[in-house]
Amino acid sequence: MKSVKPKKFLGQHFLKNLQVARQIADTVDACPGLPLLEVGPGMGVLTQFLLEKGRPLKVVEVDYESVAYLRDAFPQLEEGIIEDDFLKMHLERLFDGQPFVLTGNYPYNISSQIFFKMLDYKNLIPCAC
Repeated sequence: MKSVKPKKFLGQHFLKNLQVARQIADTVDACPGLPLLEVGPGMGVLTQFLLEKGRPLKVVEVDYESVAYLRDAFPQLEEGIIEDDFLKMHLERLFDGQPFVLTGNYPYNISSQIFFKMLDYKNLIPCAC
């Protein structure tokens, strides 16, 4: 499987350290039972550990190369892969309006905007990691 090269214009920086990825994934345990939304999964280094949580999981990725990679690497996640710009999404449509945990190794160039959007949807996002 061909790897994806980070794109500077998207602010991509791919997480490679598996121990750090597992530690980030474990932070979602602070809000047990809620579905998970990962922003910017890239090549799924964090995603693999989120899948182990056994909770509904969706990932949002704007990079078409990463989406293709994720579809090949995580066929069990096919229905949960959303090719879209997180900042333009209507979050109330995810998980049938149910609250969820927002997580990810956020792209540098939109990390602040992600948190501002989270605040706009604070009733739907009681926990962010």
